[in-house]
Amino acid sequence: MLVQDLREKILEGDLSDLLDHSKDEDYAAEVSKLLESLPHDYGVHTFLALPEAVQIKIFPHIDHVLQRGVTEDMPKQQVSVILNSLESNDRISFFDILDGIEVTEYLNLLNDKNRLATYDLLGYPEKSVARLINTNFTTVRKEWTIGQAIEHLRRFYTDTPAANVIFVVDNNGKLVDDIPIRRLVLNDHNKTISDIMDGFYVKLDIQDSIDNAIQKFKEYDRVALPVTNSNNMVLGVVTIDDVIDEAEEKDTKDMQQFGGLESLDLPYVKTPFFTLIRKRAVWLIILFLGEMLTATAMAHFQNELDAAIVLSLFVPLIISSGGNSGSQAATLIIRAMALNEFTPKKWWYVMRREILSGLVLGFILGVIGFIRIGLWQKLHINNYGMKGTGDYWYLTALTVSLSLIGVVMWGTISGSMIPIILKKLKLDPATSSAPFVATLVDVTGLIIYFSFAAMILNGTILNNADKGPLLVGLVGEKTIITLSMYPVNTVNEQPYMVDDSTVRVPLSGNLVKIWTGFRPHGFYQDENYTFRLGEGWRYYDVTLRHPKEKCMIIYPAANNAWKTMDWGVKNLLKKPVTI
Repeated sequence: MLVQDLREKILEGDLSDLLDHSKDEDYAAEVSKLLESLPHDYGVHTFLALPEAVQIKIFPHIDHVLQRGVTEDMPKQQVSVILNSLESNDRISFFDILDGIEVTEYLNLLNDKNRLATYDLLGYPEKSVARLINTNFTTVRKEWTIGQAIEHLRRFYTDTPAANVIFVVDNNGKLVDDIPIRRLVLNDHNKTISDIMDGFYVKLDIQDSIDNAIQKFKEYDRVALPVTNSNNMVLGVVTIDDVIDEAEEKDTKDMQQFGGLESLDLPYVKTPFFTLIRKRAVWLIILFLGEMLTATAMAHFQNELDAAIVLSLFVPLIISSGGNSGSQAATLIIRAMALNEFTPKKWWYVMRREILSGLVLGFILGVIGFIRIGLWQKLHINNYGMKGTGDYWYLTALTVSLSLIGVVMWGTISGSMIPIILKKLKLDPATSSAPFVATLVDVTGLIIYFSFAAMILNGTILNNADKGPLLVGLVGEKTIITLSMYPVNTVNEQPYMVDDSTVRVPLSGNLVKIWTGFRPHGFYQDENYTFRLGEGWRYYDVTLRHPKEKCMIIYPAANNAWKTMDWGVKNLLKKPVTI
C-alpha cells in the first residue's frame, strides 16, 4: 500500500494495514517516518494504540519531539517497560533531551542495572563517545573454536547492528582483536579464533569525542568499533548508524551557524515561529551593527565621493568581491579542519597559501575589471574619466584593479585565519559565518578601495572640490564664470586669452597666498572649466569645457565695475603679461 493511502487510513483510525508488516527489517524506520509526518496529536495517539512490542521496536526511531509527546501521555509503567527495553545508546539519547528534574523522574523508572549504567554514562561530556556506547555486546576468547564461538553468540547475542563484529579478549577482559562475523561463517568450525585473527584492530576510548569517532569510522570504513577504558578493557561498542546520525546533526548545525544564525534544536518545520525568529534575529542584529561600520567608512570618504561620483559605481563590485573571496576561504578552511586535514599549528602554511591565492585571484579579477572599464569607455557606454571628459579613465581602471587585488587578498586572509583563531580559542570555527566574514571584509574593503583612489586619482579626478575655486552661474542658456582676482587697475593685471579656450589670470602676491591653500597640485576640473595654477604660482589658467558661444567670463575692475570676456566680443586683449 502507498504511504499516502496508509496515512489516510491512520487518520481515519484504521491501524490494520500498519501492523501487517511489523516483522519486516525496515518496519521501524518506515513507520517512524509515517508517524512523524502526521499532525503531532495524531502521531502520539497512533503510537499509543500500537501493541507494546511494536512500540518498543519503533520508539528509538521516532524523533525527540514525538518521544516527549508519547512519554508524557503514556502511563508511567508502560514508559518504564519501553525505557528498560532500549539499547543503552538509545536510552542515553532519550535522556539527553530531558531537563534536570525530568532526568531524575525518568531515572526512577529504570531498573537498578539500567539506572546505574545510565547515571554513569550521563556523567560523561555531552559530545563524548560514552553518549553513543551500546553496552549490549558479547566477547569471545582466542582459544575457542569457531564452533564454540558461534554457539556462544547464538545464546547470548541479540540481533543488533553491533552483531556484525565480535571482539576477542584475554582472561582479564582486555581487547586483543576484532573479527567481522563473516570470518566465522566462511571458515571451518574446527579452527580456533586465534587462527583467523589478524592482530589489527581499531578502537575508541571512552573519553574520545564524537568528532573523533566520526573521523575513525570514515578513515577505517568500519560498521562497529569497540570502546575501551584506559586499561584497554572493552566497555561497549559504537555502531555506524549512531555515528551517521551524529554526523548529520553536526553538519546541520555547522551549516546553520555558517549561514549566520543560531543552530536549531528541532527540525525547521517543527521549530516554533518565535523561536525561529529569535535564533535568526540575534545574528542579523550583530551583522547589521557590523554593516553600520560600512556606512561610517563611506562617510569618512565622503569628500572623495563628492569629488568623483564615478567611484561610487564600483563600491558594490569591490565589497562583493572581497566578501565572496572571504566566504570561499572560510568554507574551505572550516571543512578542511572538520576533516582533520590540518591543525591550527599549520596556520602559517595556510596563510602563505591564501596570500598567494588572493594575489592571483585578485589579479584575475583586476584584469577583467580593467578591460571592462576600458571597453565601456571606448564604446562610449559610460564615462569613467574626469568630469566631462574621459581623459583619465585608465586611472579609474587602475584604481579598481589594484583595489580588487588588495580586497580579494584581504578577504582570503580573513576568511582563512578567523576559523583557525576560533579553533585555537576552543570555539566552534563554524561560528565564523560567511555573513560575518563578508561584513568584516566590506568595511576594510572600502578603506582599501578609497586609499588606492586617494593615491592614484589625487590631482586628477579627485581634485579636492567640495566646491570649485570659481563662482559659476547660469543666465538663460549661457554659463557665467566669475574669475577670482583683485579689481583690475592696470593692463598688466588684466586677464587675457592664451588660446581659443583658455584665459590666463595674473596673480598678485596676496592672491597667491589664497590659491596656495586651495590644493597641493593647484588643479581643479568640473563640467564647466579646468582650473590650473601656473608655474611659480604667478598666474592661473581657466580652460572652458563648452563651446565658446555658451560661456562668458566676468571679472572685477576698478571702481566696483565688472568687465566681461565674451567670445562674441571681437576686441579681446591678447598679449603676454609682464610682472
